[in-house]
Amino acid sequence: MEVIRIEEDREKRRIAESILEVLPEWFGIPEARAEYVRESAGKIFLCAMEQDEPAGFLYLKETGKDTLEIAVLGVRKEFHRRGIGKALFERAKAIAKENGYSFLQVKTVQMGKYESYDATNRFYRAVGFKELEVFPTLWDPWNPCQVYVMAI
Repeated sequence: MEVIRIEEDREKRRIAESILEVLPEWFGIPEARAEYVRESAGKIFLCAMEQDEPAGFLYLKETGKDTLEIAVLGVRKEFHRRGIGKALFERAKAIAKENGYSFLQVKTVQMGKYESYDATNRFYRAVGFKELEVFPTLWDPWNPCQVYVMAI
């Protein structure tokens, strides 16, 4: 497995779309999925390649002069629990640090609402993120937004 940086926006959209559409437990709302794909343009975009095929990706967006956010992270189910998410995260963290950022943040659905998102929360905690705040209605009342942060 190799983590590479993708520069071309068309390739970013292709990779994001192909992976997000096979992860309906996390990305089941077509409009939200399309927005993630569209928003990948111009972002720092990393892709984990397994035998020349995209296995997972993430991209970062600046949310403040000192902070980058993991805007989206997706790994195909057949590659879960193989260290791909962690490898993508570690590369993103290194890039953030190299570029002078002080913090990483990520948003997900609050722990205890859905089993699939509980696994996501455990992942972010395991790589070192700390709970900052929950916004109960940022997205909607059924999906309270948990914000995690990390100093880098």
